Amino acid sequence: MPRFYARRRLSVAAAATALISSVALFNAPTASAALPTPVSAATARTYLASLTVATEDRTGYDRDLFPHWITQSGSCNTREVVLKRDGSNVQQDSSCAATSGSWYSVYDGATWTAASDLDIDHLVPLAEAWDSGADSWTTSRRQSFANDLTRPQLIAVTDNVNQAKGDQDPATWMPSRTAYRCTYVRAWVQVKYYYGLSVDSAEKSALQNYLASC
Repeated sequence: MPRFYARRRLSVAAAATALISSVALFNAPTASAALPTPVSAATARTYLASLTVATEDRTGYDRDLFPHWITQSGSCNTREVVLKRDGSNVQQDSSCAATSGSWYSVYDGATWTAASDLDIDHLVPLAEAWDSGADSWTTSRRQSFANDLTRPQLIAVTDNVNQAKGDQDPATWMPSRTAYRCTYVRAWVQVKYYYGLSVDSAEKSALQNYLASC
């Protein structure tokens, strides 16, 4: 059963409304993130074997070197597109901001009904990409990486969970939901392979171990 959270004080009337909404959500199909399906475990193992193993170097990293949340269509930026994609019954206003909906965070199993409780995670973090070869990219390629809706690189998840993950790789951080870990490492390897990024030795070892049980 997904966990539901309330982060704001409610008036009596608002609390009643929230309770009714929560009951409806429990009876409704669970919203699930629509991350582009990653490659199979077998393909991921092949990709991983071909990745360069190198020591990471964060010299010169700045998040602003990866222009993100660019306009994708009309008034909708990348964050808003992912929120719409990954949610259920998402309603947006004229500026494309999500005003209602339900989002299931596959990392921790929590369900949210306010877009403000979601972060859009770069599955392979921007700093990790920099450490692994993106320091030599053009700004245009870094922008493509930071806004990639085609590869399994962007996903709406609980904000606190995303912040706890930070820039860690699978050697030091994995989703608490063990059921999602195979998907996570398959996606990680696919993104690194597509962009020609390296892995460090601990990262590669962790990925091999997780993929072995997929």
